[in-house]
Amino acid sequence: MGTWGTGPFDSDLAADFVDGLEGLPPQQVTDVLARALQRVASSGARVDGGDGIEAVAAAALVASTIPDSRIVIDPEDGPREPLPELPASLRRSAILALHRVLQDGSEMATGWVDSADADQWRHEVQQMMETLALPTDH
Repeated sequence: MGTWGTGPFDSDLAADFVDGLEGLPPQQVTDVLARALQRVASSGARVDGGDGIEAVAAAALVASTIPDSRIVIDPEDGPREPLPELPASLRRSAILALHRVLQDGSEMATGWVDSADADQWRHEVQQMMETLALPTDH
């Protein structure tokens, strides 16, 4: 697996996850995002690195659909087609999944070689969590 940065789409696995959304009907896109988030949100004490990568990518996609979101997906990284309207429940699942990837049992939280990269990644994940927690009636 290649990783070239700290962003939610800066790995081969994240890019493959996004590519897997291409051509799916809206409900299936929602289901794929929900499954990726749920796998991590309901994982045991250990969060697999691959599952974590997919959950962070899914959470970034969910966060990008929030009105006035600070999470902007580069067109080169995101799906070619616009995301469907996503249910509010995905925001809660995304927050839970991101919380899990930040914990000690997460391969993503402990797998960084460079501490500056680890700090940058944590900051980006926390920004996504803040965005996902914003009220929707503003």
